Amino acid sequence: MIKKIPGNIIAPKGFKAGSVHCGLKRDKRNHDIGIIFSEQSCKTAALFTTNQIVAAPIKLSRKVVKNGKTHAIVVNSGNANACTGKKGEKDAESMALLTSGHLNIKPDEVLVASTGIIGHHLPMANIKSGISKSAECLGDKNSHAISIAKAIMTTDLTHKQIAVKTKIGGKEITIGAIAKGSGMISPDMATMFCFITTDAAISLNTLRSCIKRSTETSFNQITVDGHMSTSDMVAILANGMAKNRNITSSTKSDLALFQKALDYVTQNMAKEIVKDGEGATKFIQIEIHEAKSISDAKKIARTIAESPLVKTAINGEDPNWGRIVSAAGYAGVTLDESKLKLVVNKITIYKKGLPVTPAPKRLNSVMKKKEITIQLHLGMGNKSTTLWTCDLSKEYVSINADYHT
Repeated sequence: MIKKIPGNIIAPKGFKAGSVHCGLKRDKRNHDIGIIFSEQSCKTAALFTTNQIVAAPIKLSRKVVKNGKTHAIVVNSGNANACTGKKGEKDAESMALLTSGHLNIKPDEVLVASTGIIGHHLPMANIKSGISKSAECLGDKNSHAISIAKAIMTTDLTHKQIAVKTKIGGKEITIGAIAKGSGMISPDMATMFCFITTDAAISLNTLRSCIKRSTETSFNQITVDGHMSTSDMVAILANGMAKNRNITSSTKSDLALFQKALDYVTQNMAKEIVKDGEGATKFIQIEIHEAKSISDAKKIARTIAESPLVKTAINGEDPNWGRIVSAAGYAGVTLDESKLKLVVNKITIYKKGLPVTPAPKRLNSVMKKKEITIQLHLGMGNKSTTLWTCDLSKEYVSINADYHT
């Protein structure tokens, strides 16, 4: 049984967080740098953006995570430290070094993450001050939890957090998370962070396998605008302080329980990112059924989800279902039009190559809902997938047109 509890990354035993405003964001009320710290060393696994252009902190954190062991994460928002050359790389290293000095740990036990505008060097005097003050205010109160969740936000309108408990081998284990993401969101991760903590005892190889599997069914199944960022990171830290029996690939029932709890956390965070998509007014779930392969299903789901015509129709509450069907048709997957069936919020609209005419009022009413579920049955096989996205609004254009200034 998975039980949702208050809090986030500080909910598991032994974890603390601290954050402050150091001047990266204009509004002094908004924290923009913070530290996540574990009292004990953690098994650590992480996944990063697959973009070939990556921020300096990603280059550093990729090296750190190879050791599979960390004590802390230092993160800033407001500046991505991306496309900043050798100086940017040295600045990322300095962030790790400064953090390790304040926490009395090794620099190669610190993950570094930065998000925000690309192509600007970090103001290192501000960063140095921010790291020092964040280390001084580490704690595990609710105020610390909310502050660190808000400190990683950029264009997000709401902070994203979750914590759950479950029992493994008679011992209660906790998983907590914070996430950020609103725009530049695309499968294979996006302009997003998700930092996950757990007090579960688990082997490193098992932890790596679990986060990879969980990411495939969560963060790699969301898209807002199809644009992949330079700075994406999903990281999980496990300090073992719950003292449960060690979870490995051999302890199958324990592993299944842990994976289920982790999936609950990552899918919740992934959906929250989409719901907070830049300018979003609708949450859209796209289900592709009866595909010949998972690959085919994913191609079609993503093509529909990233079609500006589909997204704007849903924003305008226009039941223009032809845009959905035509998007599926150019996804690069062989289809048989006579086998297709399209269902929107349980109303069948198109079947066997012909429209099914529902009562107009009923269809118009469906399009006004805040959550839209699109189900496309291909009639080609038995594979399926689900992807989450949002609509495309005038507000999205305004946010991104004005972002740099």
